[in-house]
Amino acid sequence: MDRSWADRLEYIGIAVEEPGYHVWGSSPIIGPEGNTNLFVARWPTSAPFTPGWHTHCEIALYMSEKPEGPFTFKEIVLSGTEEDSWDRLAPHNPTIHKVGTQYALLYIANTGEGFPASQRIGMVVSKNIDGPWKKVGKDGLILSPPDNPSVWCHGSTVGVNNPALLSRPDGRFFLYFKAMRKGNIRRMGVAIAENLEGPYVFHDKPLTNNRTTIEDGYAFIEDRRTYLLTTDNHNGAGLLWMSDDGITFHDPVVGFDRMEQYIPEDIVKAATNCRDKKFERPQVLIQNGHPAYLYMPSGVNIRGGNGSCSYVFRINK
Repeated sequence: MDRSWADRLEYIGIAVEEPGYHVWGSSPIIGPEGNTNLFVARWPTSAPFTPGWHTHCEIALYMSEKPEGPFTFKEIVLSGTEEDSWDRLAPHNPTIHKVGTQYALLYIANTGEGFPASQRIGMVVSKNIDGPWKKVGKDGLILSPPDNPSVWCHGSTVGVNNPALLSRPDGRFFLYFKAMRKGNIRRMGVAIAENLEGPYVFHDKPLTNNRTTIEDGYAFIEDRRTYLLTTDNHNGAGLLWMSDDGITFHDPVVGFDRMEQYIPEDIVKAATNCRDKKFERPQVLIQNGHPAYLYMPSGVNIRGGNGSCSYVFRINK
């Protein structure tokens, strides 16, 4: 399999490690003052890694003067409502975008009942990178599994999650997501809207032809082509899918490798491990129309801390 894109990655180091917390998906954006802002999913290490991420997670903002870090904590952005709502528990999977004059932060949450089928996608918006944040619509909910049984993800046993938002050149908004119909495997799909806040209409078929589980998509455009970077759970690495129209994707190439490809194997073996030894939930920083940095969390902490942490890579041209 072609690995030219993965070879562009240059390992830098840990982006965010927070004592007492597991740190997961880290979504980057450059703020108006030139600082790099990371919207990070985190939950206390006093809760088990699983189910902690879907019972105790919150979304926090970290900041650095440069994309390589070091990043420092600034504030809590989102927590579960603890009320009778779709987002009662554990905002997770943050992904941040600048759309026009405002920032849009997408995330998932759940009701605490019937997990993982109760996972849904929400959105908050703000004129400022540090808030205040306002839920769109009535309660922030923008995507639930479809009611139409002819749509591929009707009755998804994992709900809809792993949001990846793409603002298309024609003005439409593509919201990529992961779902799984009973008896099938996890694939990526898309819902399309004319406006940022929706309504989002499901494309009736999945977009990827994977035969093993993938997840954690991130979408971006480079040189007029649409790319979808996902994890490959079977191989513990990543896949990069390319499309000319954002819907029909070709067979993938290697998006990123296993940890041992970037970090000496003896360091990985000696590291604290609270999950699989791999990178997950990739999020890309775009600069001047090209992917410039890649942020990926891992359950492997090479500093020996007791929580997961986020790593940063430079993407060379």
